[in-house]
This record gives sequence, C-alpha cells and structure tokens, in this order.
Amino acid sequence: MFPRFRRKRINPVLRDLLQETHLNVNDFIYPLFAKSGSGIKEEVGSMPGVFQMSIDEIVKECTALKALGIKSIILFGIPDVKDSVGSDAMCEHGIIAQTIREVKAAHPDMFVVTDLCFCEYTDHGHCGVLDPVLETVDNDITLDNLAKQAVVHAKAGVDMIAPSGMMDGMIQAIRNGLDKASFVNLPIMSYSTKFSSAYYGPFRDVAESSPGKGDRKSYQMNPANRNEAIAESVADEAEGADILMVKPALAYLDIVRDVKNNTTLPLAVYNVSGEYSMLKMAAKAGVIDYDAVMMETMMAFKRAGADIIISYHAKEVALLLQK
Repeated sequence: MFPRFRRKRINPVLRDLLQETHLNVNDFIYPLFAKSGSGIKEEVGSMPGVFQMSIDEIVKECTALKALGIKSIILFGIPDVKDSVGSDAMCEHGIIAQTIREVKAAHPDMFVVTDLCFCEYTDHGHCGVLDPVLETVDNDITLDNLAKQAVVHAKAGVDMIAPSGMMDGMIQAIRNGLDKASFVNLPIMSYSTKFSSAYYGPFRDVAESSPGKGDRKSYQMNPANRNEAIAESVADEAEGADILMVKPALAYLDIVRDVKNNTTLPLAVYNVSGEYSMLKMAAKAGVIDYDAVMMETMMAFKRAGADIIISYHAKEVALLLQK
C-alpha cells in the first residue's frame, strides 16, 4: 500500500482547507522614496512602477495604499544636499523628518517605518562616517550618529525604526539613544542579516545611493556565509531588536528559515529591487505569467518563515488578494 496524497488534492475546496501557508495584505510594507519639491512623481527607469516623489505626492499615495488595505510604509529620503556625514539625516528639518510629520498629519492611521542609514545622505555613498585610513565606515562614530538620527525620526512621529547599515552594535546604540530620549516604546526592526548583494542595483538608481568609491563588503555580509548570517540576527535579538530581517529575500530563503529556527522574534524579508525588476523585465519579454510568478514568490517568502514582506509588488499583490 502506498500513500494516496492526491486524495487531498482532487477537490478544490479540500485543497483550500488544507493550505498551510497564506498571504494577507497585512503582511506587507510598501517602500516610498521622498524628495523635496511639489508635484513630483518621477518613475525610475530600472524599476517600472516605482517613483521618486515629493512629500505631497507621498501623502496622496498613502490614500491609494489605504484603499488597497495596505497600512504600512517604509520611507527613504533623497536629500538636496549631501555631505561627508549625512547631516540631512540627523536634521529635524531634513527630508525624512518632514515626510514623517506630513504623512502622520494627513494619515495618522498609516504605520510609518523609516530606513535608518546614511548611504542616501552622504556624498561618498557609504553607510556612515568614513575612516580615512582604513577607507571603510568608522563603526563606532557611526553608532553615535545613528542614535541621533533615530531620535530625530522619533520626535517627528515615526512608528518604527529600521536600521539597515550593518554596523556592529547598532541596535544597542539606537535602543539606548531612544530610551534616553523617552521613546522606550518605539520598536526597532533591524536589517539584522543583510548581504552585500548584486540584487540591489536598481535601488541605487531610485535612492541615488551608489558608493562613490569602493563597495560595502566591509560591513554588509558575504553571501557565502550561512553560520555568520544566523549569528548576526541572534546578536541583534540579544541587543534588543523587536523584529529581525533578512535582505535580500529570494536568493536567501535558506537563511530566512535558518534565522526563523534560531531566534524567537518576528521576521521580515526585503523583496529587493533586483528581484522586483527581474519579474518586471521577464513580464515585458513575455516569458512568464507575471501575476502567477509574483504570487508564488510571495508565498515562498511566507513559507520560508517571513512574517512581514517589504515589497515593491505590494500594491499589485493587494489587488490580486481582493479577487
């Protein structure tokens, strides 16, 4: 006698009853890119359907997102002026602080997350203050600046901080800074396992954040390292992170499951720009059923262990989930 697995697959109602993994619009956070000005909504050539927007357009976009049932956004800033330390990121009048205030004023029910890093704000494109001798980011000076940046975002009204720079000790430094400023209830979603990945290419177009010199391999993770990937997230859990993250997602589903199995915190994945653009370009070439592949990819993230999915596909997924 052999197992009759197909007994449970023949009837579509039974298939639905026995489905193990489910997608919900509440699983998603949608990325938005803010720049100064008004009436600006500029599509990024390498990411069809993704835009740089002025704050007024972001406020309008939040109305559209809520109509689809999407309640969470993550903000990235594109400042007018960049310098060696990323001063705009630590300024209460900077692009992100302004965006937080205006979004929360217009949409108090929108859950606003901010990416906490310096690559978009520095003239050298790296994720903190550069050490001129080592020609890499000075870890500990950058920790102080991350704490300052977090407090600026908190005072502007952000709902969650998401540090992405992969500095050692960043969660402890940010947590201490927020607590000292009386923001003890503000959660931190850490980019706890973030790889130095070629999948980020299109993001650097939309965020205008390419390094002017060198790369980020001295602080982002080697894609070949599994054990270190787990250790990074375990360390951020110990430092006080509230939510962990693996980035990128699609090529690292084994790491998603590893982190899920070795930590107790909720887990996010970032479905990054290169993953998004590959599906868009494949659809344009007519070689895939775009909707089917997109939804299968989202299901893979959930099946691997993700509780939260940050994705540029979120609006399209929301529309399909309504059907």
